[in-house]
Amino acid sequence: MAKALSKSQIAAAIADKAVISKKQAGEILEHIAQLAYKNAKNTFTLPGLGKLVLVNRKARQGRNPMTGATIQIPAKRVVKFRVAKAAKDAILGSK
Repeated sequence: MAKALSKSQIAAAIADKAVISKKQAGEILEHIAQLAYKNAKNTFTLPGLGKLVLVNRKARQGRNPMTGATIQIPAKRVVKFRVAKAAKDAILGSK
């Protein structure tokens, strides 16, 4: 399996495609990340990729795998990324 692209490799690819400097492409990536962090509470959508959603998880019972003892896991808020249908079709191919 191939290695994941680093931030600098992504910025370089964007810079080549958009004919801008690598520094400008890196700044654009930073701005997108900051926007996502700021707006994740209201859902943040990246068109064609998916959306960041804040989800409330219910309290539940779990099990300690080492001892087998039952434990109570408290309710909490988590961030999830829901992949867009267009991204799924592009990566996996349509059925």
